[in-house]
Amino acid sequence: MAFKKEPSYQHGQAAKTAVILCNLGTPDAPTAPAVRRYLAEFLGDPRVVEIPKLIWWLILHGIILRVRPAKSAAKYASIWTAEGSPLKVITQAQADGLQQKLNAQGHQVVVKMAMRYGQPSIPSVMDDLKAQGVTRVLVMPAYPQYSGTTSASVFDAFYAWAQRTRWVPELRFINQYADHPGYIAALAARIRAHWESHGRSEHLLMSFHGVPERTLHLGDPYHCQCHKTGRLLAEALALTPDQWTLTFQSRFGKAKWLEPYTEPTACAKAKNGVRTLDVVCPGFTADCLETLEEIQEEVAEAYMAAGGETLTYIPCLNSDATWIDGMAQLALSHMQGWPLHSAPNAQSRERALAMGAQQ
Repeated sequence: MAFKKEPSYQHGQAAKTAVILCNLGTPDAPTAPAVRRYLAEFLGDPRVVEIPKLIWWLILHGIILRVRPAKSAAKYASIWTAEGSPLKVITQAQADGLQQKLNAQGHQVVVKMAMRYGQPSIPSVMDDLKAQGVTRVLVMPAYPQYSGTTSASVFDAFYAWAQRTRWVPELRFINQYADHPGYIAALAARIRAHWESHGRSEHLLMSFHGVPERTLHLGDPYHCQCHKTGRLLAEALALTPDQWTLTFQSRFGKAKWLEPYTEPTACAKAKNGVRTLDVVCPGFTADCLETLEEIQEEVAEAYMAAGGETLTYIPCLNSDATWIDGMAQLALSHMQGWPLHSAPNAQSRERALAMGAQQ
C-alpha cells in the first residue's frame, strides 16, 4: 500500500488533542450539478443503501441522478441563506462554540468541523490536523442515536483515511449519546424556551429521521435509541403519554421504513381534532433540509390541508448555549486521560525551575 507524504516527525513535540464534529454533509450550492455530485457520494455509500452494488449503481446512475437533483436543488434553494447551507453554517457555529467553551475552561483543544459527504471532507480535516501536530483525535458525530447508516459510515471514513496514513493519531469515537444528560437537558430547555416565547400547542410530535425497517431486524440499535430519547425527553418535560407521539420521517423508496411515519401521523392528528401541533426533531442537532423544508413546509402544508390550523416547528439545538454546554460535557467525558494542555516548552520549564530555586 502506498502511503501519502506526511509532515516530518518532530522528536519531542508536545502532544496535541483535537475534537472533530462530524455532520452528514450538504451540496456546495443549491443547483442541480452540485446536488448531483453530493447525492452521488451520499447515495453511493454502501452503508446508506444496502442493495447489491451493481443493481444499485444502475438504479442510482440510470434513474435517480438523472431525475432527483433538479427537484432536490429547488428544495435546497428554498432554505439556502446568504451565508450558505444552513447545516454547514450551524455546524460551524457549533464547532466554534465548543472551541470557545473548552478554551474558557482552560483546555487547549483544537475543534474542527467535518462533513461525511461534501466539504470540508474528513480526509482533508485529518490531513490539516496532522500538519498541526495533532496526536489525539476525538470524533463526535452529529448523530445522537447510533445507526449503521450514519455513525458507522463516519467511522468508515476515518478508518479509510488511517489505512493511507503511516503515523495514525490516537482515535476515539463517540458511539452515541441518545440518553446523555447534557443532550436531554438541552432538548428540554430548547422546547421549554420555545413554549415560553410562542405558546404551547395541543400536542407534541417528536420526529426522528427514518431508516429501512430491515436495519432493525439486522441488529441496528437506532430504533431503540430513538425511543429512549423520546421517553427521557417526555419525562424531562413532564408529559403524559397522550401529550406526545414519536414518529419517523424522510422515507425514501418503496421499502417499509420505521413507523409510524411523520406526515401521515400529523394528518391523522388533524383529522382527529388536534388543531395545533408542535413538531420537534430530536435526532437532528442542526437544522437542515429535513427540518426546514420537509417539516416546516411539506408536513405543515399536509397537516393544514387535513384540517389542522397551525403546525409549529421547534428549531433544533443548533448553537444554543445549553447544547454547547452539553457538547463540552460529552467531549470531556470521552477525553479522560488525554493531555488537554500543551506540554511546557524548554523556556517555560527553565523559568519554572528558576522560580523554584529562588523560593
